[in-house]
Amino acid sequence: MLSEHFTEALTYATQLHAKQVRKGSGVPYVAHLLGVASIALEYGANEDEAIAALLHDAVEDQGGAATREEIRCRFGDNVTAIVDGCTDADTIPKPPWRERKEAYIAHIPTASPSVLLVSAADKLYNAQSILKDYRILGESLWQRFQGGKAGTLWYYRALVTAFSQTGSSPIFEELERVVSELEKLVEEG
Repeated sequence: MLSEHFTEALTYATQLHAKQVRKGSGVPYVAHLLGVASIALEYGANEDEAIAALLHDAVEDQGGAATREEIRCRFGDNVTAIVDGCTDADTIPKPPWRERKEAYIAHIPTASPSVLLVSAADKLYNAQSILKDYRILGESLWQRFQGGKAGTLWYYRALVTAFSQTGSSPIFEELERVVSELEKLVEEG
């Protein structure tokens, strides 16, 4: 069961991301955080992993090192380590897109099981959103992404490959199914 600690993290995440919206859709960013936490819990996350799922973008998008220390003080070293493992950049300006994505993929094989779960939940949520939005928007969707169409498709296929190299898991298999469905849809044009 989830404790008051989870409720505190939910409130904190909502406050941190209050003014943030999803790229191109205008959907409040908290929808993404709730979705990632939901997926993580559905695939067996414990409370620390669920809290990290709520906070997985906090360091990257909402304050860098200062936010990391606040997370450590409020939720502990374990949650902070998971959040760090899901963060692809904590500096402003961020390094170039391709460089960040290659570094993120390279760290997956050595990531802890908790980081793998929360990261896969994040990528699964994003891949499902891309698939849904592609069905609605078609090719214009790719304008939202720094990597464009080719870079985004490369990134998600590379993630599937990297996750699968760590072993088999139902969440990795679901990510592979969603990414394959997206690739097939794009190919059919």
